[in-house]
Amino acid sequence: MSDLKRKRLKQNAAQPYELEVDIQYSSTLSTHARELLKPILSKSNVRRWATWAIDPETAHLQEITLRIVDKKEGLSLNNQFRGRAYATNILTFNDSDLSNTQSDLLMCAPVVIEEAKLMGVALKAHCAHLLIHAVLHAQGYDHEAGPQQELVMESLESFLMMSLGFGNPYLEC
Repeated sequence: MSDLKRKRLKQNAAQPYELEVDIQYSSTLSTHARELLKPILSKSNVRRWATWAIDPETAHLQEITLRIVDKKEGLSLNNQFRGRAYATNILTFNDSDLSNTQSDLLMCAPVVIEEAKLMGVALKAHCAHLLIHAVLHAQGYDHEAGPQQELVMESLESFLMMSLGFGNPYLEC
């Protein structure tokens, strides 16, 4: 086990601070999607998963807002901020300064629900994985920066998911 993983296990087991979590549902989100996700994306689950993903060496995030949206809003924001003309599963918004204390996460419910079905994974596990993925982005991890960074981020996601009792998301796909 790497030193980074040992530090994370030790720090996360102690959970030294309380992360503020705000969860918002778009008014245009379907009732079906809202009913599926509300018990999964509870404040306690979101706080636990996000806190688990926070780097113990830099533990600067103090607040996250998770907004769950429909495909139209997801498409609009992905196009506006990333120049990509499709709705993606999750987006992370924060200052470019890595010492930021707040991050906004946007989860596109229809995309997430469909992905979980197509991959044959539990919706709860998929949501946990995406939330961990987004919190890692909020701390400066970037899988699109090159193969080495992709390997680091995917390895860390796998480790965090398995340490939370979920399967390895990259072996389940």
